[in-house]
Amino acid sequence: MATRTRIVTLLVTLALLLAGCTGGGDGADDGRITLRFQSLAWQDESVAANKELVREWNAAHPDVRVEYVQGSWDSVHDQLLTSFEGGEAPDIIHDASDDLADFAYGGHLADLTGLLPERLKSDIPQRSWETVTFGDGVYGVPFLQEPRVLIANADLLKKSGVRIPTPEHPWSWAEFRQVTKRLSGDGKYGAAWPLKEPVSATLNLSLSAGGQLFHREADGKVTVRFEEGDQVVPRTIHDQVNTDHSASSATLGSGGSDTLPGFFAGKYAMVPLGFSYRQQIEQQAPEGFDWQVLPAPAGTDGLTQGVSPQTLSIAEDSPHKKEAAAFLDFLLQPDNMTRLALGDWMLPTGTEALKDPALHTAEHGWATGTALAEHLRLAPAQSVRGYPEWKDKVATPALQEYYSGAIGMEELRERMEKDGNLVLARYQR
Repeated sequence: MATRTRIVTLLVTLALLLAGCTGGGDGADDGRITLRFQSLAWQDESVAANKELVREWNAAHPDVRVEYVQGSWDSVHDQLLTSFEGGEAPDIIHDASDDLADFAYGGHLADLTGLLPERLKSDIPQRSWETVTFGDGVYGVPFLQEPRVLIANADLLKKSGVRIPTPEHPWSWAEFRQVTKRLSGDGKYGAAWPLKEPVSATLNLSLSAGGQLFHREADGKVTVRFEEGDQVVPRTIHDQVNTDHSASSATLGSGGSDTLPGFFAGKYAMVPLGFSYRQQIEQQAPEGFDWQVLPAPAGTDGLTQGVSPQTLSIAEDSPHKKEAAAFLDFLLQPDNMTRLALGDWMLPTGTEALKDPALHTAEHGWATGTALAEHLRLAPAQSVRGYPEWKDKVATPALQEYYSGAIGMEELRERMEKDGNLVLARYQR
């Protein structure tokens, strides 16, 4: 009996060992490869589009299976850092271009230069590739982008008689200020600026007025110069809040979603927001509420604004980079890229995807947003080492104080330049 028990135990153990050797995972003995794709999609339509495309890939590629992993924008940087250091990073990584620099310079992301097909390289404009280029390498594929727009109460604008701007004939920053004054009064405001995170909004919109802020000198080092073009947007916001009282001071510390109840109630005629907020507005707006999408104001450089596209990267430690690149090529075929863009209510970067008729309809302002795609450029701070510290310790508090009226333009300029350059200098020795 004891001998029979030992034989059974031996057979079970052998079976378990064989199962372990022939199971799934990266490079199993059955020849099947499994790639882990961490997606940050969060809206229902976007999650559904991503999962559907993964299913389509798996059905057509039985030897290279993609496993969908749900990530979160709220914690992605720290989560990726931990997974890189622990050797457990997903093969395919969804992130944003302004979060890639540390990972690229740290050797955690694969250089995609020789991995991507020519079709994909040529389909996405060079201005978008610049957002994922660090040093001599390309460390992500920029595939979704989001201009900042004005979401407006159509009824209030119509009643006021103001000129309605279009991408062909936008408001200037000066005209925008005058319009918000005209739309204000009796406890209502022409605009609500949600500036809980004021830096990226200010810097990216300032490109329209010729603002550069960060300047690379002859020795290769970057310095901050807060010049005339950099001051147009901050001064407009400051004067709307503190001089004209045409923008609510109460929303300066708010996020975009926080302003929507007041917007729906008619308290604010317009709210500058990212293009994807349209989905939230469509879902939450009360019945009969009429809203429209307007281009952000233009300056001396027209409608130009900075953007940090969403990206797809491959981990340097992935043993299956070629297979991962093939999946990226599939995921970002023009029709698929359009599906991802529609699911996220954003714009695709690909020129072929941008031609899709679904992105050129008047409904929900798609045509207005699509017309802005050609004006999107590399965000000013994209490749600046030390930018996160500069943003947190210098720019955010300085802009918050300026917008609230606590300090004037001269002190803002001094702090942005003097204190800012002290921070950046530590990263450029």
